[in-house]
Amino acid sequence: MQWEIVIGLEVHTQLSTQSKIFSGAPTRFGAAPNAQACAVDIALPGVLPVLNHGAVERAIRFGLSVGAKINSPSIFARKNYFYPDLPKGYQISQYELPVVAGGSVKIQVGGAGNQYEKTIRLTRAHLEEDAGKSLHEDFQGMTGIDLNRAGTPLLEIVSEPDMRSSDEAVAFAKSLHSLVRWIDICDGNMQEGSFRCDANVSVRLLGSDRLGTRCEIKNLNSFRFLEKAINYEARRQIEILEDGGTIRQETRLYDSDKNETRTMRSKEDAQDYRYFPDPDLLPLAISEDWINHVRTMLPQLPEVRRSNYITEYGLSSYDAGVLTSSKEMASYFERTVELLPAQAKLCANWIMSEVNGRLHKESLDIAQCPVTPAQLSLLLLRVSDGTISGKTAKDVFDAMWRIECNGDADLIIESKGLKQISDMSEIEKLIDDILAANPQQVSDYHSGKEKAFNSLVGQAMKATKGKANPSQVNDLLKKKLAG
Repeated sequence: MQWEIVIGLEVHTQLSTQSKIFSGAPTRFGAAPNAQACAVDIALPGVLPVLNHGAVERAIRFGLSVGAKINSPSIFARKNYFYPDLPKGYQISQYELPVVAGGSVKIQVGGAGNQYEKTIRLTRAHLEEDAGKSLHEDFQGMTGIDLNRAGTPLLEIVSEPDMRSSDEAVAFAKSLHSLVRWIDICDGNMQEGSFRCDANVSVRLLGSDRLGTRCEIKNLNSFRFLEKAINYEARRQIEILEDGGTIRQETRLYDSDKNETRTMRSKEDAQDYRYFPDPDLLPLAISEDWINHVRTMLPQLPEVRRSNYITEYGLSSYDAGVLTSSKEMASYFERTVELLPAQAKLCANWIMSEVNGRLHKESLDIAQCPVTPAQLSLLLLRVSDGTISGKTAKDVFDAMWRIECNGDADLIIESKGLKQISDMSEIEKLIDDILAANPQQVSDYHSGKEKAFNSLVGQAMKATKGKANPSQVNDLLKKKLAG
């Protein structure tokens, strides 16, 4: 049998407000347990919630960025369930009228050469408060409750089941992660729980338009775990169905140590939560003036930047996608190419390979890069004007990364004697000497052995310690051999 995987994601995005969604308690990460839980957060009798204006504004910002409808009025509801880290016995969320309805996100799937674009529809994005946290370690068989997160503002972004592989799901999650950081509504720190994914996974026979029974995998806090959890769960469901069994709708957890999902609880439907409008919160009225004000403050979105890079600089869709993976990355590229406008592709290649590679190796962010855009552009200028070769430039870049000579490419080139030999008379004498010393390889070349030519080039580069201009060596050598 041939099966199709159907995936939808629910992404919990912690909004970057200084205080909680319904109280003035702080949202800083890392405080001592229960040090940031006020009377409203722990639901002492008589307290009332007061909506955080900044949380609503961030939700509007997201809705405008994905082309969604901003609902007015928008209604807050009580989602009723009982769990030790939920002090009120219900969660203030949204149900029938979320602040954001619809919208879509374009994703780029695959690498260079096999990339395709797909649009993922969004169902909604609603505001809600986070619950607290249950801690099971170091309590001698008991569970500790930390209510610091209780009341932290979340925007839950719900997609339609439009994804058909873990690759598409990861691409969608990464696109959302980039977008919420780009528009400055979330810091995107997955280790601290600021960006968490739940994956709804089902399978169906290829060609069927009927959705299978879905299982929800909760709280995936890395893109790698998201990919692995989806792949495992899809295989699990296919094996059950091919053995004649049925899939139970349930919530599952992913165990990264065992690379498997396991049952957490039976999956609830909306009616099980007994949603009803929160009587303590009036309907939220969002005026057109407020929406327009937020719109004027939006930065140029990554999709627009990608399009500009393709049309203005002639970059491929893949290159443009990598360079707009974050606002900081796009800024680094733009400041580099601003100083070297005729070499946009060279700048892009170096940022994607050398800069990104080194950042990844040392677990650094682009904002922590020790080589500034101005320093990189000077290095690339020395490549383009023939002062050094591309190979030598990598050695210079390595010295710049270590901040030798204050990261000045010219000083490093001078101090290490790395200037490329471009004097034609000097290169011609060198080639004459090499041809005279290697009559057998000259003979092999004339008999059609192409490797002999590469060997002669290699000897020329070795003799000059890589300083000879490679294109000049190639051209002159071919001319001499032809004569």
